[in-house]
Amino acid sequence: MKITRDSTRSSSGPLRMFLSKLGPGLITGAADDDPSGIGTYSIAGAQFGYLFLWTAWLLFPLMAAIQLICSRLGMVSGRGLGGLLRKHYGPWVLWPACALLIVANTVNIAADLGAMAASTAMVTGVSAWALIPFFTIVLTVLMMWGSYRLIARIFKWLTLVLFAYVISAFLSHPNWHAVWIATVEPHFSWSHDYNSTLVAVLGTTISPFLFFWQAIQEVEEEREQGKLTVAERKGATEEDKANSRVDIITGMLFSNLIMYFVVLTTGATLHLHGQTHLTTTQQVAAALGPLAGKATYLLFTLGIIGTGMLSVPVLAGSTAYAIAEGARWRESLALKPREAPQFYAVLAAAFLGGMALNYLHFGVVAMLFLSAVVNGVLAPPLIVMVVLLSTNRRVMGKHASGRTLQILGWITAVLMTFAAVGMFVA
Repeated sequence: MKITRDSTRSSSGPLRMFLSKLGPGLITGAADDDPSGIGTYSIAGAQFGYLFLWTAWLLFPLMAAIQLICSRLGMVSGRGLGGLLRKHYGPWVLWPACALLIVANTVNIAADLGAMAASTAMVTGVSAWALIPFFTIVLTVLMMWGSYRLIARIFKWLTLVLFAYVISAFLSHPNWHAVWIATVEPHFSWSHDYNSTLVAVLGTTISPFLFFWQAIQEVEEEREQGKLTVAERKGATEEDKANSRVDIITGMLFSNLIMYFVVLTTGATLHLHGQTHLTTTQQVAAALGPLAGKATYLLFTLGIIGTGMLSVPVLAGSTAYAIAEGARWRESLALKPREAPQFYAVLAAAFLGGMALNYLHFGVVAMLFLSAVVNGVLAPPLIVMVVLLSTNRRVMGKHASGRTLQILGWITAVLMTFAAVGMFVA
C-alpha cells in the first residue's frame, strides 16, 4: 500500500542503512512541496523578493517536531489521529477536528488539481477545464484499484525536477549579500499583504493533512508487518523511534530546501523584473527560465504533475482515514473498495469535492494561495490537540513527548495563531 522503511540492519554500508530508514517521512516531505506550496513560495518571492528566506530555517525544526509527534502517536498508540481523538476526547472534539480537516483538504485538493491541469494545458493545448476531471478520474481509479505505493513509485522521481529551482537560483545570479541578510535576519511588516503571505507560507509548510497522514502511515506500516490489532501495534522500540526520526528529518529537510530555493529563485527573477503579482501558471513557471529556456513550461509542468500526484492522494486519503476512524469503519488503502466501501466513498467524495470547487472560477494561482491561507488559519487548533495527545501518558505511556518536542509544538501553535490573528487585524 505504501512506501515502508526497513528497520533491519544492513551490512552493505552506511548509505544502504540510511536509505533503509526512509519511508513515510520522506514521502510526507515530498507531498509537502505540493502545487499549493510551489505557488505560495513563488508568490512570496515574486512579491517580497528575498524577505521570506528566513522562514525556511525557522520552520524546519517546527515542522519536523510536529511530524515527529504525529509519527510517534501512530507508532506508539497503534491508532491514527482520528481514532485517538475519538477514544480520548470523544465526538465533541473529533468531529470539529474532522470538519477543519475537510475544509482545508478540499480547498487544497481543488488548488492542486487546478494547478496540475493549468500547467499541463500550457504544454499540450488541451483545455484545463477538461484536464481537471481527467486527473480526478485517474487518481480515483489508481487509489481504488491500484495503490498509493504504485503512485509513489512512479511519480516520486518527478519531484526531483524541483531541484531545478536550486540550479536556477545560481544561474539567475542573485545578490548573495542580500540573500544572506534575508536568510539570517527575520523581517516583519505590519501589512495585510505581508501578514497573509506569512500565514500562507506557514500553512502550506505545516499543513493539517500531514498530521493525520503521518500518524496513520505508521499504523499502516505496522499492519504490513502483520500487526493487525491495536494491541499488537501498541508500543515502540528505541530503534523504531530512531529510524522514524531520521526518516522525518530527511523528509522535512528536503521540503524546506526546496521551499528556500523557490523563494530565492522567484525573488531573483520575477521580483527583480517587476513581476510582483502572479495570476497565471505561466508567470510562476517563468522563474525556471534561466535554467530551462524554451523548455521552461515543460520542466515546470513535470514538477507540478509529480508533486500533485503525490500530494492529492495524501490529501484525500487523510480525510478518508480521519472520518473512517472516527466513525469506526474499516479503513485502509491496502483493502479493496468492496472491503471498505465507506472509506473509499469518502476518498472519492474528497476527490470530487476538490474537482467541483475548481468550477467556481477562482484563478489557479489565487486558489493555490487561498488553500495555503486556509491551512494556516485552521492548523493551530489541530496542533494543540496533537501536542496534548503526545503528552498524555494514557496515550503514550513512557513515550510521552519530552520537553523539547513539547516546547517546539507549543511555539508552532502560538506562532501560527498570532500570524492568523495579525492577518485579520491588519
